[in-house]
Amino acid sequence: MSLQYPNSDVHTIAFYNTENLVDYSDNPLTLDDDFLPNSPKKWNKERYEKKVYKTGLAISKIGFEDLQKPPTLIGLAEVENDRVLTDLIQSSALKAHHYDFVRYDSPDERGIDVALLYDKDSFRLERSQNIVLEVENELGVRDYTRDILQVSGYLEGEKIHILVNHWPSRHQESDTTGHKRMFAAQTIVGIIDKIHADDSDAKVIIMGDFNDNPKNKSIQFLKKEQSLYNPMEALLSYTRGSANHQFKWILFDQILMTNNFRDPNQNGFQFLKADIFDDRFLTQYEGKYKGQPFRTYVGRKYMGGYSDHFPVYIQLKRNGLS
Repeated sequence: MSLQYPNSDVHTIAFYNTENLVDYSDNPLTLDDDFLPNSPKKWNKERYEKKVYKTGLAISKIGFEDLQKPPTLIGLAEVENDRVLTDLIQSSALKAHHYDFVRYDSPDERGIDVALLYDKDSFRLERSQNIVLEVENELGVRDYTRDILQVSGYLEGEKIHILVNHWPSRHQESDTTGHKRMFAAQTIVGIIDKIHADDSDAKVIIMGDFNDNPKNKSIQFLKKEQSLYNPMEALLSYTRGSANHQFKWILFDQILMTNNFRDPNQNGFQFLKADIFDDRFLTQYEGKYKGQPFRTYVGRKYMGGYSDHFPVYIQLKRNGLS
């Protein structure tokens, strides 16, 4: 396909829950025993290297059909450490591109974190920090969960802020953990308030696995409190989502943004499109789970796939008003 847009004028911004991009070495400080060579899952060097290769391949294809280039910014969930991210950006599908990453150790009990990959040719990192999410369980005991990653930098010279999230999980069908995700939403509102206190017209992108759908209370609260635009609302349907639970599509993976990304009267990058990256190669090809994400594991059974989530993405186009 011929290049649809000039490379410097359009960029893909993506988010991907990688389903346990973890190494096969024991970390005595975390509960990583499921992913060791002697564990029931038999996680080993060969399976790890296959996982890294497939994750890199999936990332390289997001938005590629439109732009003939991989994403400029990719938020990640369920990555264990700098080692796996270094291996990822050096994997065969990504090593020709100039990626670097930002990640902080979070207090998550399993030792999984969020991270941001960025193309150094297009994005200049200015600063980053992690915001600890201090939530409690139903008994009032501290729940050690993933931090929020805040990154600020310049996309082709225009300053933007990115918040990468992996909010507290649900407990199967119950919503007894809803208060944790509402607390996370309130925390994001506070972060954006601080950003806008310094620059009232700052552009902010909020991405992540929110463990809530677009219409759920926490996401609606976040959207309304900060007047955000959520293009993912239109993508969830009975036949499509970013993950599938008991044969029901869900869209916990979302990318929201401040409304100045939609102002046609402003210079700078503007929202162009949003989508779920659910190309056939990322799906189960046959059987009762046909069309669902091709997973690495189902329970303890090794499937050798990509992830139990599809990536989601937006594309931004530079507005060249004079």
